Amino acid sequence: MLRQHAQAIWQAAVAAVDPFLLVRDFLMYPPSELAKTLVGPGRILVVGGGKAGAAMAAGVEAALVGSLDRLSGVVNVPMESVRPLRVLRLHAARPAGSNQPTAEGVAGVQAMLDLVAKAGPHDVGLCLLSGGGSALLPAPVAGITLQDKQHVTALLHACGATINEMNCVRKHLSAIKGGRLAQAFGARPLFSLIISDVIGDPLDVIASGPTAPDPTTFADALAILDRYGLRKKVPPSVLAHLERGRAGGFPETPKTLPPSVHNLVLGNNSRALDAAQGQAEKWGYTVLNLGSYIEGETRHAAVVLAGIARSIRADGRPLRPPVCLLSGGETTVTLGPSPGRGGRNQEWVLSAAAYLGAAGLRNMVVLSGGTDGEDGPTDAAGALADESTLTRAATMGLDPAAYLERHDAYSFFEATGDLLKTGLTQTNVMDVRVVLIGP
Repeated sequence: MLRQHAQAIWQAAVAAVDPFLLVRDFLMYPPSELAKTLVGPGRILVVGGGKAGAAMAAGVEAALVGSLDRLSGVVNVPMESVRPLRVLRLHAARPAGSNQPTAEGVAGVQAMLDLVAKAGPHDVGLCLLSGGGSALLPAPVAGITLQDKQHVTALLHACGATINEMNCVRKHLSAIKGGRLAQAFGARPLFSLIISDVIGDPLDVIASGPTAPDPTTFADALAILDRYGLRKKVPPSVLAHLERGRAGGFPETPKTLPPSVHNLVLGNNSRALDAAQGQAEKWGYTVLNLGSYIEGETRHAAVVLAGIARSIRADGRPLRPPVCLLSGGETTVTLGPSPGRGGRNQEWVLSAAAYLGAAGLRNMVVLSGGTDGEDGPTDAAGALADESTLTRAATMGLDPAAYLERHDAYSFFEATGDLLKTGLTQTNVMDVRVVLIGP
């Protein structure tokens, strides 16, 4: 029963951030300022991109069914999400299983910029942004190729640069990121509807902030290259562009945007956790919701939460069973030279299970899954484990520690039958982890 409860609680979290429903319901009962613009004489121009883009675009059409003749737009989505809609066009920006920007993605963004360039004085913009938007909305500035940007990103990633550092450099090589898309709309009303996949929901980080002011500069981007010794490794065109920008040869990314630009976060990890908590409480669990700010090395985070579960089981502290521990956010995995298969959620479950052992998992289940239905380069959202998982593993001669050492959690859980496979969920609000401790 605990396994079924854990999966249902996780599914409740995902259902609460259904992009179609979030967008449809918001636009059916919009705030007054948006309501006024939606009934105006101009067109409604829809642009954007992300893993949730297809469902969000469908939500727009469902809510504005009486205004389909005024709708026009292009939204970049993963290839597997493309389907015919009534008016809006879903553009296949990258193939399944890839997180790399593509030439197809560049073509989709150009179609968006062309649409915006032809906007009339009474037109209003709707921008749909969600997780994966950075890769799905590539738009290199003139003189920079897509391959140049990919090479710079790979160099920064290999050096251990943070996501904020990578975004800073990429924004200053982009015609759409860092507020450039909002800038292209001019003073026309623009409402950006956002499903956040970033801890804390920072607008300038989600999808690299196409409709948000950018606090970074060309000088900051060059300082990052210096920090990691990359000046002589990046393509000459990239270095020349950044140096010319610092010298004032190119306009900076906008530090402020007009009041006609509105960024609205409709769904995030916190909303998903609240829904999971509500479902768990219906079944009589006392819930300890640890929130959406969990990050850091996956193995360490797993052991901390497993330690709390152990304390609840052994001492009734801080709560007495039955208890549901919830946490969100997004951890990281530091890979070795020859990693196996898996993702951070699978590694989290294997780490917690290995720490607790079969006896510690008695009358307990641990589950972790990516709300987008993907975990690393695998076809699983994550995994779950209980006492029977380790019992089966022992029977098959599988050593959890050995699989952890080579970051091969997928192979471990594939053998034990404990992978969490849901298919793509069409949303993305980071990870949700569920630990149930029975009475």
